[in-house]
Amino acid sequence: MHVYVKSCGCSANLADSQVLAGCLTKAGYKLARSASIANVFIYNTCAVKGPTENRVIDALKRIPLDKKVIVAGCLPLINFERLSREVRFNGAVGPSIGDKIVDVVRRVVAGERIVDLDAAETAKPSLNLPKLRSNRVISVLPVSYGCLGSCAYCCVVFARGRLRSYTVQEVTERVQEDLAAGVKEFWVTSQDAACYGRDIGTNLAVLLKVLSAVEGDFHIRVGMMTPNLVTDILDELIVAFKSNKVFKFVHLPVQSGDDEVLRRMKRFYTVQDFMEVVDAFRGAFPEITLATDVICGFPGETREAFRNTLNLISEVKPDIVNVSKFFARPRTSAAEMHSGLVEPAEIKRRSTEAAKLARQVSLEHNQRWVGWSGEVIVDEKGKVAGSWIGRNFAYKPVTIKSSADLLGETLQVKVEKAFSTYLKGTIK
Repeated sequence: MHVYVKSCGCSANLADSQVLAGCLTKAGYKLARSASIANVFIYNTCAVKGPTENRVIDALKRIPLDKKVIVAGCLPLINFERLSREVRFNGAVGPSIGDKIVDVVRRVVAGERIVDLDAAETAKPSLNLPKLRSNRVISVLPVSYGCLGSCAYCCVVFARGRLRSYTVQEVTERVQEDLAAGVKEFWVTSQDAACYGRDIGTNLAVLLKVLSAVEGDFHIRVGMMTPNLVTDILDELIVAFKSNKVFKFVHLPVQSGDDEVLRRMKRFYTVQDFMEVVDAFRGAFPEITLATDVICGFPGETREAFRNTLNLISEVKPDIVNVSKFFARPRTSAAEMHSGLVEPAEIKRRSTEAAKLARQVSLEHNQRWVGWSGEVIVDEKGKVAGSWIGRNFAYKPVTIKSSADLLGETLQVKVEKAFSTYLKGTIK
């Protein structure tokens, strides 16, 4: 019996998919390398944005009729009505189903139609479950599920629920196990990493300090952190980031450069709050890589408010700006906002302008790295044959050429050229 597992969306989804694949393999199922030879097709879905949901629905519609189809992940909980109306499926389950997937597959193969969504928002599978990593040197490490936010535009909370953190010991044991299997890089993953531990009496800074003390040659990339939840642990967090094992990389989504828009978004911080967090990290780590997100066209975003966002990008100059268009999502409070709506054409214009500015700022930042020499860990194959991607201490991607298998190697490189999304280097 061949099962094909496809994943889309965030790193938490990727981690879930690796567990699904690991549990199914342990149970005796064979993982299909392509959908064409599979008996069962499992699609671990994302539906955070309207266009993403549309792409997933279209992909599900194209699955051949002779395949058993199980829809997993966030879509079944975010928009089950549309899924049921437009897609043929044999099973629907939520995210983080863990080893329960084995029983679901067995029952679907036997002819049952399974819809199991009741406990999805509270699920927290064991960190000890088997997983098949898509990259042998990277471990995508969920440290918690759910979040503490109530963002007006976010539908993910309906799929992943409120915060459920793993203990520091559970996470540490998983790190030690993965290190023994050859992992060199850990992605500390959550819906909001800054939430970690607040439900069990600890916090992200404590976790990072403990993980950094684990013996071994590895690095840690910290996932997205909501700015207001960083503030009360900021000093501790900066101390934790001083470890050589922690990449000097922070992802702090600002979403808007306008305080009134942030209030309507229910983001619970001001632009000044965001800038103070950025200044603190940059004061401690001048070369830190800063990633942020902005949403264009949220209800109530006037032209002046949008201009404030552009001004913030120009002033703060993040290394990475993920620009999104606003799309109202089912059951969110933003979907009920009927005043201050921005026309779709204007949203598109604003996102195009913001993305152009973001590329300019990114290129400007990356050009500062030309001539830099130092150490990178190779964690990814490049898109072009014979190319590899290494990450330096600031998690900057540096492409290099080699016919050898460099995955997991630590190399000395020199940056020769900069582009808006990566650096090009040579091996010294």
